[in-house]
Amino acid sequence: MQTKSGAEQAPAEAGHAEAGAAPPRRRHAQSNRERILAVARTELIRDPDASMDDIARAAGVVRRTVYGHFPSREALVAGLAEEARRDILGAVEGAQRDGDSPEEAVARFDLAAWRGGDRYRLLISFAQRNLGDGGIPAMLAPVRDRSIELIAVGQRSGVFADYLPAPVLALALEGMCVALLQAVNEDVRVTAVDQAVASLVALGVPAARAIEVVTRVAASDEAEAAR
Repeated sequence: MQTKSGAEQAPAEAGHAEAGAAPPRRRHAQSNRERILAVARTELIRDPDASMDDIARAAGVVRRTVYGHFPSREALVAGLAEEARRDILGAVEGAQRDGDSPEEAVARFDLAAWRGGDRYRLLISFAQRNLGDGGIPAMLAPVRDRSIELIAVGQRSGVFADYLPAPVLALALEGMCVALLQAVNEDVRVTAVDQAVASLVALGVPAARAIEVVTRVAASDEAEAAR
C-alpha cells in the first residue's frame, strides 16, 4: 500500500490547522464587534454626530474593521438597538415568577423594564431620532408583546380596567415609560418604583394599592438579588 508523500499530506494538515484556528478568529471577531458596540454607545451619546472614523479611533481599531461589522452608520445604530432590545427583553423575561397576581406580574415587569431601559435611556433618546425601520416601537415590539399578555390576564380577571384593549394600553404604557426615561435625561427624578406605580394606576389600580404592591415587589426583588 502506498503512503502519501509529505507534499501530499501538507494540504490536509493545513486544512486541519485552519479548522482549528477558525474558532479563535471568530472569538476575536465577536470581541471586536462587542467592543465597537460598547464604544459606539458611549461616543454617540457623547456626540450624536460622531462619525464611523471617530468610533473606530475610540475603539482602537481601523476603519475597515468597523465597516466589516457594520457597513453603514445606520447598521451600527441598528446593532445598538438590537443589543438594547435583547437586554431589555431578557430582563423582563427573567423577572417572571410563578404564582404572581396580575398586579405583581406587571409591577415586576415594569421594574425590570425600567432597569434595562435606564441603562439605555440616552441611547433610546438618540435612537428615536436616528433609528429607521419603525424606530423605538419596532425595537420594543417583543417587550410589548409580553406586556400585552400580562395586561390581558389582568383584564380577564377584573383586576385591570378594560376601557381600552390590552394592545392599546401596552403601547400607551410603553410611551409613558420612554417619556419618563427622557425626563431622567433632563434631570427629573423618576425611579423604577415611580414608573411601575404609574403603570398600575393607568391600568385602573387604586394609587394606594399600586404603591403597596410595587413597594413589596421591589423589596422582594432586592432581597432575592442580595442572596
